[in-house]
Amino acid sequence: MAVIGYCMKCKKKTEMKDTVEVTMKNERKAMKGKCSVCGTGMYKILGK
Repeated sequence: MAVIGYCMKCKKKTEMKDTVEVTMKNERKAMKGKCSVCGTGMYKILGK
């Protein structure tokens, strides 16, 4: 399943590669990965 996130460098929604699910300090879950176009680090905050 591909995860789509907003890349701040490309200024558009792109597919994330090398995704890993992480838990942030406030106990919320997020997907961490890299932009498939430019390689910039991306986060996508998931629902509860």
